[in-house]
Amino acid sequence: MKIINVSYLEEVCGGSKEIISEMIGIFKDQVIEFNDEMSKLLEEKNYYDLGLLAHKAKSSIAIMGMEDMAMKLKYLELKAKTGEEADTYPGYISDFKAQTDIAITELDIYLNNLEE
Repeated sequence: MKIINVSYLEEVCGGSKEIISEMIGIFKDQVIEFNDEMSKLLEEKNYYDLGLLAHKAKSSIAIMGMEDMAMKLKYLELKAKTGEEADTYPGYISDFKAQTDIAITELDIYLNNLEE
């Protein structure tokens, strides 16, 4: 089962291969930053900023059609902003990393097929 659903991305980009490729590049860069920053904020117990970052990451995730992960980030955002259920945050962050790693692999395959 695929993690990404590029139909929304294709629609937003009007089917332009160049724009799609650019958006995927931005996503890949952002995901690396999000993963690093989430881990750092968790370690610092800076939960409010973790919630803000989860909100920001949710937008990037949603454009790639990763609806399940977007819902998890929404939950993390709401809980982290209030500091509730802090023991669950590492699981969400780990899941985010695992799913975005798979998404990047899927997007690389998608880009290769797009260019052919």
